[in-house]
Amino acid sequence: MSENTPAAELPVVVIGAGPIGLAAAAHLIERGLEPLVLEAGPAAGTAVREWAHVRLFSPWAEVVDPAAEKLLAPTGWARPDGKAYPSGRDWAEQYLQPLADALGDRVCYGVRVTGVARAGRDRIVDSGRDEQPFTVHVEHGDGREERIFARAVVDASGTWSTPNPLGANGLPALGERAANGRISYRIPDLADPTVRARFAGKRTAVVGTGASAFTALAYLADLAEDEPGTHAVWVLRRGINGSTYGGGEADQLPARGALGLRAKKAVDDGHASALTGFRTAAVDQADGGQLILVAEDGRRSEPVDRVVVLTGLRPDLSFLSEIRLGLDERLQAPTALAPLIDPNQHSCGTVYPHGANELAHPEGDVYLVGMKSYGRAPTFLAMTGYEQVRSVAAHLAGDHEAAARVELTLPETGVCGGAGLFDEPDAAPSGSSGCCSVPAAPQLITLGAPAAESSSCSTSGGC
Repeated sequence: MSENTPAAELPVVVIGAGPIGLAAAAHLIERGLEPLVLEAGPAAGTAVREWAHVRLFSPWAEVVDPAAEKLLAPTGWARPDGKAYPSGRDWAEQYLQPLADALGDRVCYGVRVTGVARAGRDRIVDSGRDEQPFTVHVEHGDGREERIFARAVVDASGTWSTPNPLGANGLPALGERAANGRISYRIPDLADPTVRARFAGKRTAVVGTGASAFTALAYLADLAEDEPGTHAVWVLRRGINGSTYGGGEADQLPARGALGLRAKKAVDDGHASALTGFRTAAVDQADGGQLILVAEDGRRSEPVDRVVVLTGLRPDLSFLSEIRLGLDERLQAPTALAPLIDPNQHSCGTVYPHGANELAHPEGDVYLVGMKSYGRAPTFLAMTGYEQVRSVAAHLAGDHEAAARVELTLPETGVCGGAGLFDEPDAAPSGSSGCCSVPAAPQLITLGAPAAESSSCSTSGGC
């Protein structure tokens, strides 16, 4: 195909074969549009597989897209127990890969997108811009470059590849790059003997205040039970208060509440010590290769053997530099979406369903969806992402009424994706509250209508 191929004959390019990208393809097919999914990794859900050892705190019933399930049905696929909580490995192997297999040659692996533009137009040129197809520049695993023409582009590449740095000002701390051999940005898989050996009997700084940090603290506490000398230093940019550990027993998502309680237990049992109000500015090398974190106020941490930085993620916008995007100056999310997801005002339980209208940019027919659409906000909901791509597919098919209609149905708890350690849902308390904070009295916060009061919790680490 070329830039002269009629737009109706061009595919909709979907970047990323993760949960939202594959759901986008399913919705496009349901609308009679042809998707082409470009995945940089060797398999579906490549990013998910990198946290295969971590359990979601949303059950299967809340992480399967309806259109995707329809596409899977003729293959004989059976949905896992809706009440069970999948690990990342389960999600990838039992759902994402079968879905990608059902899509067949519409999914291309080992294809990295290096740029998106309008054919023959850089971002400056106005003349004839809207009439030109998109050109998607890609690089194959063997180094071969290619240019693919598209009628529209749906970027579901997520944010996994660009974790936030250790530095409290959003930039790498001084010395952070030089110490990268002892600094990691993922939850360690302590079931892997090689990884376990790096942390056993060692002191590890865990930086962050969200679900990922909770998970790492709980894992290290478990390791400390078996390996004397193992200790975590929990580095928080704020102090510890009533919302630090999330909703606990009052959390309507029991698995998420249990996760916060596990982190609290790690501190209470002495397996972790807290370093509060600590905003890292630099990393110094200590004797023996250990690291010392230095705060902006000059305080210094005790020497640690390793640092696990879990301070959130951010979108990679580098390959969209020739596309006219309308992004909020703080969150790097679409301008109309940003007020709905601002973590200063919202938790993941108070983000309302939204679609093509809120995701639109000055450049028509290009959409950032899923985690990438949230920019730096940590309030993303898996099922909200599925609603995004349903709406976008309807819009691209010309059904603007359906695109504007809210078709998201959520359980009363809301749905928050992320890490969890909860394995016995029936044993959990059935309290109620919002996403993160513990209210004085039980209250229900649902999606689809403004809440009476915004959550008071800090969501800097995500829900």
